[in-house]
Amino acid sequence: MMKNIAILATIAFAFLGSLHAGDKKTEGAEIAKTDVVESGTYQGKAHKVDPGEKEIYVKTADGKILELYLKKDTELTQDGKKVEFDALKEGQNLEVQVEKMGKKLKPVSVKITE
Repeated sequence: MMKNIAILATIAFAFLGSLHAGDKKTEGAEIAKTDVVESGTYQGKAHKVDPGEKEIYVKTADGKILELYLKKDTELTQDGKKVEFDALKEGQNLEVQVEKMGKKLKPVSVKITE
């Protein structure tokens, strides 16, 4: 009897743990399908902004989703002036210059254009 209870408890903990691990609907959740484009400059809208990761998803005019992690050397501007990451908001019009590096995109510059 005790052996059965121990087995049931182990199964219950494993099940509850898997539910918790799969609960990623929070701010840090990533978008599953993103696109890698050639190096260049693209126009789009801020589709998702994740301050915790300093990450933005940009939806281009042709429907591509670009995943960009901003680094210290990424130039972020608005009205010709350098701004901090918190100036980025979902829905803003952006112009992004990216460099294709294998299967990832390096953001060279992000310009808030609205």
